[in-house]
Amino acid sequence: MDSLSQIVLGGAVAASLAPAGHRRAALLAGAALGTLPDLDGLFIAAFTDNPVTLMTVHRSFSHSLLVLPLLGTLIWWLYRRFGQGRVAVAPVRWWWAIVLALVTHPLLDAFTVYGTQLWWPLTPAPAMWSSVFIIDPLYTVWLLLACVIAWFAQVRPLAQRALVAGVLLSTGYLGWSLVAKAQVDRAADQALAAIGLADAPRFSVPMPFNTLLWRVVAMTPGGYVVGDRSLWADHGPMQFSGYPSNVQALRQAGEVPAVQRLNWFNRGFMRAQVQGGELVLSDLRMGLEPDYNFTFAVARIDGEDWQAIAPRQLRPVYREQGGRALLKQRLGEAWQRIWTAPPVAEAAGPGVAERVR
Repeated sequence: MDSLSQIVLGGAVAASLAPAGHRRAALLAGAALGTLPDLDGLFIAAFTDNPVTLMTVHRSFSHSLLVLPLLGTLIWWLYRRFGQGRVAVAPVRWWWAIVLALVTHPLLDAFTVYGTQLWWPLTPAPAMWSSVFIIDPLYTVWLLLACVIAWFAQVRPLAQRALVAGVLLSTGYLGWSLVAKAQVDRAADQALAAIGLADAPRFSVPMPFNTLLWRVVAMTPGGYVVGDRSLWADHGPMQFSGYPSNVQALRQAGEVPAVQRLNWFNRGFMRAQVQGGELVLSDLRMGLEPDYNFTFAVARIDGEDWQAIAPRQLRPVYREQGGRALLKQRLGEAWQRIWTAPPVAEAAGPGVAERVR
């Protein structure tokens, strides 16, 4: 999630657990601890400029549920041993405040689609529950209000009530996002089965800043299909459009380390293209067709074989000249799509499956 959400989540959690007399200190400590795991990017960048490594090592050791409780306990012990009294006065409550301010960070991140390595150094596929967008005002606003009220109310009961209400409302919103995702997944399962893709690997993810409009991607033998679903406007079968991917080149380059690493990280949700003799991979989880946020050149053809090259990240179109206008247009279209169902004439039939096989 975005830094503001992590800051106010950490602050609200810590301040709701610490003694009332320590509330402002807990808000500040929780805000710092809530954003601490994301500083891993600075550490990683000091050792490598490989963009694939930077992407896939982010949200690993600093987001591990096996590491953060130990780190939190160490911080707690240092404050208790060498601090000026707050932690020593209420050690148990401060231990919970410190540890939970840290641990809630990766748990919240796991609700996004990026991928969070909750069990590092173990190597299961990163958790990507993908039920909220990386920035969602309806999640953040309750925590932000709670922290502001608690800062000014300080020791008064209003502060504690605001903090508890903020945490409950934001958590309830996450619960709603899972319910919304289940509805979208059910509609997607039915539509994909109807076009012969019942067993296709797929994921669903909300569109920017909301949980009413969703995007579903399913992989096919020759590429992938993409559909969207508005929980407000859509009532009939989901519609999908098919897109090609150079699955042969991807398969031939399967031994290239960057290909293996990305395939593990994004669970194979990649578009493969050959551009100028290079294999270019795009992470289908983040972005909108045909423009994706994370695209890497990872190999070069040498005769009939693919040879690894130093991975190179390609700039997304949104960062090119005129990209802001395009991004604004896309967001406007997404907003309109929430309230408007697509024309029936565009409905996808069995031909979609035939085109992407």
